[in-house]
Amino acid sequence: MAAGKTKVGKRVARALGVPFTDTDKRVVADHGPIADIFAEHGAGHFRRLERQAVIDALADARDPGGVVSLGGGAVLDAATRADLSRCSVVYLTVAASAVATRIGGTKRPLLAGGIEDWQRIFDERRPLYEQLASIRFDTSTRPLDAIAADIATWVRGTS
Repeated sequence: MAAGKTKVGKRVARALGVPFTDTDKRVVADHGPIADIFAEHGAGHFRRLERQAVIDALADARDPGGVVSLGGGAVLDAATRADLSRCSVVYLTVAASAVATRIGGTKRPLLAGGIEDWQRIFDERRPLYEQLASIRFDTSTRPLDAIAADIATWVRGTS
Protein backbone atom coordinates (compact mmCIF):
# COMPACT_ATOMS: atom_id res chain seq x y z
CA MET A 1 0.00 0.00 0.00
CA ALA A 2 1.15 3.51 -0.92
CA ALA A 3 4.07 2.23 -2.99
CA GLY A 4 2.91 4.08 -6.11
CA LYS A 5 1.45 1.13 -8.01
CA THR A 6 -1.04 3.19 -9.99
CA LYS A 7 1.33 6.02 -10.87
CA VAL A 8 4.16 3.68 -11.86
CA GLY A 9 1.80 1.30 -13.66
CA LYS A 10 0.36 4.08 -15.83
CA ARG A 11 3.85 5.23 -16.78
CA VAL A 12 4.99 1.69 -17.62
CA ALA A 13 1.92 1.08 -19.77
CA ARG A 14 2.50 4.36 -21.60
CA ALA A 15 6.16 3.49 -22.20
CA LEU A 16 5.22 0.06 -23.55
CA GLY A 17 2.23 1.31 -25.55
CA VAL A 18 -0.20 -1.08 -23.84
CA PRO A 19 -3.43 -0.64 -21.86
CA PHE A 20 -3.40 0.00 -18.11
CA THR A 21 -5.96 -1.28 -15.60
CA ASP A 22 -6.16 -0.49 -11.90
CA THR A 23 -8.33 -3.07 -10.15
CA ASP A 24 -9.19 -0.73 -7.28
CA LYS A 25 -10.44 1.86 -9.77
CA ARG A 26 -12.46 -0.85 -11.52
CA VAL A 27 -14.12 -1.81 -8.21
CA VAL A 28 -14.88 1.84 -7.47
CA ALA A 29 -16.33 2.42 -10.95
CA ASP A 30 -18.61 -0.61 -10.62
CA HIS A 31 -19.52 -0.51 -6.92
CA GLY A 32 -18.64 2.85 -5.37
CA PRO A 33 -15.91 4.03 -2.97
CA ILE A 34 -13.87 1.30 -1.30
CA ALA A 35 -14.26 2.89 2.12
CA ASP A 36 -18.05 2.72 1.68
CA ILE A 37 -17.90 -0.93 0.58
CA PHE A 38 -15.89 -1.80 3.70
CA ALA A 39 -18.23 0.18 5.96
CA GLU A 40 -21.47 -1.14 4.50
CA HIS A 41 -20.59 -4.72 3.52
CA GLY A 42 -17.30 -5.61 5.22
CA ALA A 43 -13.87 -6.71 4.06
CA GLY A 44 -15.05 -10.10 2.81
CA HIS A 45 -17.47 -8.53 0.36
CA PHE A 46 -14.80 -6.14 -0.88
CA ARG A 47 -12.36 -9.02 -1.40
CA ARG A 48 -14.95 -10.86 -3.53
CA LEU A 49 -15.45 -7.75 -5.67
CA GLU A 50 -11.69 -7.30 -5.88
CA ARG A 51 -11.22 -10.92 -6.99
CA GLN A 52 -13.65 -10.45 -9.87
CA ALA A 53 -11.90 -7.21 -10.85
CA VAL A 54 -8.58 -9.10 -10.92
CA ILE A 55 -10.05 -11.88 -13.08
CA ASP A 56 -11.42 -9.33 -15.54
CA ALA A 57 -8.27 -7.19 -15.60
CA LEU A 58 -5.92 -10.11 -16.17
CA ALA A 59 -8.16 -11.42 -18.96
CA ASP A 60 -8.18 -7.99 -20.59
CA ALA A 61 -4.41 -7.64 -20.21
CA ARG A 62 -3.60 -10.92 -21.97
CA ASP A 63 -4.67 -9.68 -25.38
CA PRO A 64 -3.06 -7.46 -26.61
CA GLY A 65 -0.96 -7.27 -23.45
CA GLY A 66 -1.21 -4.76 -20.68
CA VAL A 67 -0.23 -3.56 -17.24
CA VAL A 68 -2.45 -4.30 -14.26
CA SER A 69 -2.16 -2.61 -10.88
CA LEU A 70 -3.62 -4.64 -8.02
CA GLY A 71 -4.67 -3.44 -4.62
CA GLY A 72 -2.21 -4.42 -1.92
CA GLY A 73 -4.57 -7.02 -0.45
CA ALA A 74 -5.41 -8.79 -3.72
CA VAL A 75 -2.66 -11.32 -3.03
CA LEU A 76 -4.57 -12.61 0.01
CA ASP A 77 -6.77 -14.61 -2.36
CA ALA A 78 -5.27 -18.01 -3.25
CA ALA A 79 -6.84 -18.00 -6.73
CA THR A 80 -5.33 -14.58 -7.43
CA ARG A 81 -1.93 -15.86 -6.32
CA ALA A 82 -2.33 -18.81 -8.69
CA ASP A 83 -3.22 -16.44 -11.53
CA LEU A 84 -0.25 -14.21 -10.76
CA SER A 85 2.13 -17.16 -10.74
CA ARG A 86 1.63 -17.26 -14.52
CA CYS A 87 2.41 -13.56 -14.96
CA SER A 88 5.38 -11.24 -14.73
CA VAL A 89 4.90 -9.57 -11.35
CA VAL A 90 6.65 -6.35 -10.40
CA TYR A 91 6.85 -5.85 -6.64
CA LEU A 92 7.07 -2.19 -5.65
CA THR A 93 8.51 -1.72 -2.19
CA VAL A 94 8.50 1.43 -0.11
CA ALA A 95 10.08 2.31 3.22
CA ALA A 96 7.86 3.15 6.16
CA SER A 97 9.45 6.61 6.34
CA ALA A 98 8.27 7.36 2.79
CA VAL A 99 4.81 5.89 3.38
CA ALA A 100 4.12 8.16 6.33
CA THR A 101 3.93 11.21 4.06
CA ARG A 102 1.88 9.34 1.43
CA ILE A 103 -0.93 8.13 3.68
CA GLY A 104 -1.62 11.31 5.61
CA GLY A 105 -5.34 12.15 5.46
CA THR A 106 -6.02 8.91 3.62
CA LYS A 107 -9.45 7.39 3.14
CA ARG A 108 -7.98 3.89 3.14
CA PRO A 109 -10.13 1.89 5.56
CA LEU A 110 -7.31 -0.43 6.60
CA LEU A 111 -5.01 2.47 7.52
CA ALA A 112 -7.15 4.29 10.07
CA GLY A 113 -4.34 3.81 12.61
CA GLY A 114 -1.74 5.38 10.32
CA ILE A 115 1.78 4.08 9.82
CA GLU A 116 1.40 1.44 12.55
CA ASP A 117 -1.45 -0.18 10.60
CA TRP A 118 0.56 0.04 7.39
CA GLN A 119 3.56 -1.66 8.99
CA ARG A 120 1.46 -4.45 10.51
CA ILE A 121 -0.33 -5.15 7.22
CA PHE A 122 2.90 -4.99 5.23
CA ASP A 123 4.62 -7.40 7.61
CA GLU A 124 1.71 -9.84 7.22
CA ARG A 125 1.65 -9.64 3.41
CA ARG A 126 5.36 -9.35 2.71
CA PRO A 127 5.98 -13.11 2.33
CA LEU A 128 3.24 -13.29 -0.32
CA TYR A 129 4.62 -10.28 -2.20
CA GLU A 130 8.10 -11.77 -2.18
CA GLN A 131 6.86 -15.20 -3.25
CA LEU A 132 5.05 -13.77 -6.29
CA ALA A 133 7.63 -11.21 -7.37
CA SER A 134 9.47 -11.63 -10.64
CA ILE A 135 11.45 -8.47 -9.87
CA ARG A 136 11.46 -5.77 -7.18
CA PHE A 137 11.84 -1.99 -7.33
CA ASP A 138 11.90 0.42 -4.39
CA THR A 139 9.83 3.60 -4.77
CA SER A 140 10.92 5.30 -1.56
CA THR A 141 13.24 7.92 -3.01
CA ARG A 142 13.75 7.46 -6.76
CA PRO A 143 11.62 9.42 -9.22
CA LEU A 144 8.66 7.38 -10.42
CA ASP A 145 9.51 8.14 -14.06
CA ALA A 146 12.93 6.52 -13.60
CA ILE A 147 11.41 3.47 -11.92
CA ALA A 148 8.83 3.12 -14.70
CA ALA A 149 11.57 3.38 -17.34
CA ASP A 150 13.56 0.64 -15.59
CA ILE A 151 10.49 -1.59 -15.43
CA ALA A 152 9.70 -1.02 -19.10
CA THR A 153 13.30 -1.91 -19.98
CA TRP A 154 13.01 -5.09 -17.89
CA VAL A 155 9.71 -6.06 -19.55
CA ARG A 156 11.16 -5.57 -23.02
CA GLY A 157 14.10 -7.77 -22.05
CA THR A 158 11.88 -10.59 -20.80
CA SER A 159 9.44 -10.71 -23.72
